[in-house]
Amino acid sequence: MHGPLAAPAADAPSVTLLTEGTYPHSHGGVSVWCDQLVQGMPDISFRIIAVTGTGREELAWQLPHHVKGVDTLPLWGPAPAGRAPRGRHLRAFLTCYEQFLLALLDPRHEHDFARTFYRLADHAAEGTLIPALRGEAAVRTLARLWKRPSLATAGARPTLRDALTATDLLEHALRPLAANAPAEGITHAVSGGLAAVPGLLAHHRHGTPLLLTEHGIYLRERYLGFRTEPYRWPVKALMLGLFRLLAEETYRVAALVTPGNRYNRRWEEHGGTPPDRIRTVYNGVDPAAFPPAGPEPGVPTLSWAGRVDPIKGLETLIRAFALVREEIPEARLRLFGGTPRGGEGYRTACENLAAELGAADAVTFEGRVEDIRDAYAAGNVVMLSSISEGFPFTLIEAMSCGRATVSTDVGGVSEAVGDTGLVVPPRDPRSMADAALKLLKDDRLRADMGEKARLRVIEQFTLRQTISAFREIYHDLAGTRRAAEAPISVRDLPAMALAAGGAG
Repeated sequence: MHGPLAAPAADAPSVTLLTEGTYPHSHGGVSVWCDQLVQGMPDISFRIIAVTGTGREELAWQLPHHVKGVDTLPLWGPAPAGRAPRGRHLRAFLTCYEQFLLALLDPRHEHDFARTFYRLADHAAEGTLIPALRGEAAVRTLARLWKRPSLATAGARPTLRDALTATDLLEHALRPLAANAPAEGITHAVSGGLAAVPGLLAHHRHGTPLLLTEHGIYLRERYLGFRTEPYRWPVKALMLGLFRLLAEETYRVAALVTPGNRYNRRWEEHGGTPPDRIRTVYNGVDPAAFPPAGPEPGVPTLSWAGRVDPIKGLETLIRAFALVREEIPEARLRLFGGTPRGGEGYRTACENLAAELGAADAVTFEGRVEDIRDAYAAGNVVMLSSISEGFPFTLIEAMSCGRATVSTDVGGVSEAVGDTGLVVPPRDPRSMADAALKLLKDDRLRADMGEKARLRVIEQFTLRQTISAFREIYHDLAGTRRAAEAPISVRDLPAMALAAGGAG
């Protein structure tokens, strides 16, 4: 949805969007959500602080005039300039760093996390953090510390190589501590984890309110991702300790947390967010922009849209499709979406799997499609096979297009679909195949589900409702109100969230 061209109002809050690996440097569901939010509020001034890969990424979106600038925080580019501390300054750093590591490794020291985290941020502002972490003393500190008999890591006998690996990972993960923390307006982190770091610093230094919207649960996705990483257990324990305590600090600090579904809300409550600071606001689409897709393809076809990434569970989808072909030999599977840099190996593995299953001739990787509606129209049934999701855009867009869907029961999928599609367990090819076959073999059932799906989107998940909810939240957190409106306090937000299709 594009709002009229208008300058931000004088009393409008300024909002700094905090992102990681998404908007405005890449495409995908979260990026679409960010662009819709920004485009839908021409009356509000935005800035963006984006955690990126190398810092050389080009903008993937045309930014409107009311986005006043984009700052990037590269994790993997050249090391930031700075000088390593020496003498007593080095000793002070190492004392703080040891206490920080203990907080990550020992539950008895978790209370030291916030204090040492923000002290390391001071070192980053002084330009000494990264050079210090790249020095031998930092590696030796970890190598000695995590062998203490009282720590669980000691039993795994971590090596010097482990210490080098873990210190390198920490050095890159902590680079956002050098962010220029906004002193004005509010910060809005559109994911947890590293994206939220500038918002935490802004709150710590200036009292800037932090709003957190998690589309997927960042911590859960780190747990899933580290299962397949090649690191030894002590390295994983250290890094997951960082992500867990960072999540808890973000939940503690956030003035308001706006999950997109009840599943995320449970994680956020478990992470320590007070329930009265959580308001569910569902993602929305513009039904006019995603009208009924029209005639189905003549050949039985399953379509999928998204980024080619392990978290999307494409191996399960390909295995399920091979089972579908046993009963419908002419069936096809069309996969729409780009392959992120570094994900080429996963795509190759998926292509090899299709070949091993004898389905290579019927499985096509189409790449990014100019109009995502073409991806939904390409299938009789639209599939979602993810092992982790928030409230997926591809699903509600396909529903708005009137297509029947088969989805895995992760995140907010069941809330989105209701009874208008079939939901199956994740990583279960047989159940997914059975659901797809049920729909492919029943024209009337597909049509009925598609009609009900579009009606469900119109009633509950429109973009207008989402934009309205966040505009009110921005004004409320910033303490600004437009003259024509009655004040709305955070305590009054349940009714607003309900109006936006949310569940309190």
